[in-house]
Amino acid sequence: MGKPTLLLLPGLMCDRALWEAQIDALSANAECVVPDYGALDSLGDMAQAVLHGAPTRFALAAHSMGGRVALEMMRIAGPRVARLALLDTGWRARSPGEVGVAEERQRRRLVDLAYSSGMHTMGREWLRGMLHPEHLRDEGRVQAILTMIERMTPETHEAQIRALLNRPEAGDVLPTIECPTLVLCGRQDNWSPVARHEELARLISGSNLEIIEDSGHMTPMEQPARVSAALLDWLQRTV
Repeated sequence: MGKPTLLLLPGLMCDRALWEAQIDALSANAECVVPDYGALDSLGDMAQAVLHGAPTRFALAAHSMGGRVALEMMRIAGPRVARLALLDTGWRARSPGEVGVAEERQRRRLVDLAYSSGMHTMGREWLRGMLHPEHLRDEGRVQAILTMIERMTPETHEAQIRALLNRPEAGDVLPTIECPTLVLCGRQDNWSPVARHEELARLISGSNLEIIEDSGHMTPMEQPARVSAALLDWLQRTV
């Protein structure tokens, strides 16, 4: 019997580089695959595309926007998922009223900046709220993330922003999840905070919550060894 397939779903403006450390750490235990969303601008369409290219049964780990794609996959084909890991993510639709308008305004400003000044400039602006303060001073780490972001085009960025602004409410999916589930979050993740993940873990029966110290939103790249260890434990957990 071959190794199980582990799908690693990247978040907004991310690609395989997000998961490089985890792929190195987990490849002895799983066949690691990182899907590409292409130019799709709907979380549901992204979920369908990933499922189309996936084996009949697989493990699924997902970061940020990828976590929302993963929940749509659970909605469509939950029994195909052997185990699930949700990292630095959320499940609620965009808030109504002024809060939702403010989110759209903030995201649209970055879209405009990408078109006017390029992905590098936009990425530097975006990262200010994404990383632990110490990691913002680590130019090597920052450059690694910016290089990844620069592989995206403004058009792809805009498509993913459309998907996020129109994200569906996934609260109805959470009680249906029965596979072994890990919920993981950086302690200093200001975009997807710890309290949200504590609630998420309560809503998924039997899930395990892991808080990664000294990390912001980009946990797989900020604390790669700790994230890899948590995912290895999750992969090896007896069902």
